[in-house]
Amino acid sequence: MQLYNSLSHKKEDFIPREAGKVSMYTCGPTVYHFAHIGNLRSYIMEDILEKYLRFTGLDVKRVMNITDVGHLTSDGDTGDDKMLKGAKREHKTVMEIAKFYTDAFFSDCAKLNIKTPDVVVPATTYVDEFIRVISSLMDKGYAYEAGGNIYFDTSKLDKYYVFGDFKEEDLAVGVREGVEEDSNKRNKADFVLWFTKSKFDDQELKWDSPWGVGYPGWHIECSCISMKNLGEYLDIHCGGIDNAFPHHTNEIAQSEAYLGHEWCNYWFHVHHLNTNDGKMSKSKGEFLTVSLLEEKGYDPIVYRFFCLQSHYRKSLVFSWENLDNAKVTFDKLIAKIAPLTADKSGDIDKAEYDRLMGAFNDALGNDINTAMGITVIYDVLKSKANNATKLALIGEFDKVMGLDLIKKAEEKASSANDNSNADIPAEVMELVEQRKAARKEKNFALADELRDKIAELGYAIKETRQGTEITKL
Repeated sequence: MQLYNSLSHKKEDFIPREAGKVSMYTCGPTVYHFAHIGNLRSYIMEDILEKYLRFTGLDVKRVMNITDVGHLTSDGDTGDDKMLKGAKREHKTVMEIAKFYTDAFFSDCAKLNIKTPDVVVPATTYVDEFIRVISSLMDKGYAYEAGGNIYFDTSKLDKYYVFGDFKEEDLAVGVREGVEEDSNKRNKADFVLWFTKSKFDDQELKWDSPWGVGYPGWHIECSCISMKNLGEYLDIHCGGIDNAFPHHTNEIAQSEAYLGHEWCNYWFHVHHLNTNDGKMSKSKGEFLTVSLLEEKGYDPIVYRFFCLQSHYRKSLVFSWENLDNAKVTFDKLIAKIAPLTADKSGDIDKAEYDRLMGAFNDALGNDINTAMGITVIYDVLKSKANNATKLALIGEFDKVMGLDLIKKAEEKASSANDNSNADIPAEVMELVEQRKAARKEKNFALADELRDKIAELGYAIKETRQGTEITKL
């Protein structure tokens, strides 16, 4: 398997540190509002990655944080505390806001067939761990106190900008961190580990610390939650591409300073979902959520399919027209699978099974190429294999793709039968069901007798690959 590593800017063979096991960390949501579908694209693709790793036989442990304490980050042109903003907007406490939107996030994930990570940690439950690690960074000389806040000293690092060539003069780190006065910091790139002073004096959640009453910076939570649950070494760290700087850059800085060695081998970044007007966000244009998709009549799985048609390292343009096109394509795919469910008998064609399974592994093993994975599903449908083989392959592929293909195909086939039989008298339908049972029990004499009774009532029946066909004589 090969993955593109944002740290090396190239595809690399994926080799876990411990044979057969994978430690994986996902940056979770800041739960101050509903997740928009741009956020959820990242979680869909991270879900595919996790499921494919499991599909190949690896034992994956995946950890995710929930940011339920206000972090300061850029919101437009000014720093803003998003949790506090949400609480004021809805006249609730910060913790009430956090609980409501955490539940909403996981509800959206369930609708999109996104697996809940093995470990989910709200940041507010790890404050003691944040303080312990920050204290250690201060003892090692990597952090300092200035103006009431604790800063990480980036000048102590051999290399800070690990993901690319950022020009220091182009960065507005003070604005990104929401700190009122840059003059407190020794270096422009230094970032806050612990706040006791910020522009938000009415911050609701505060804790005692060796440096005064305050609250943690955003970056420290992911490092601490990862290290506490996955140990000193991490195989894969996931997130949106906009988190590469400054969030993931700062995570690497503080984690490796604390540990004294390299921390994470592979960085998996999902690119933006854009609209025709640019990057999607909560602060501009129509707020696109899973609930809005449902209100407009879309199955959330259609949105998942829409995302899988593009590679995760390419920006994806969302429009209602593009989603409609994805829906048409998805419905046609289900319609092609539906007839297979009428006759699942027969042995698996091992040669065809192995050939097509190999093609699927070639696709997903090549940097999670989901678009090519969908192409392989069509190759299965076009193959000369029997229905049993095709359904077995599609069922296995769907353990990764998460599109409910067979379930939806069976529902479509059942619905088609129900609709075609809607005007047939109940007495006839009862005899049809009795005949199905007789055939299943191989009581063909009774089945023939029931067929004759159905004919006496003016109807003929015929067994097809799609099921029992009933027509008026």
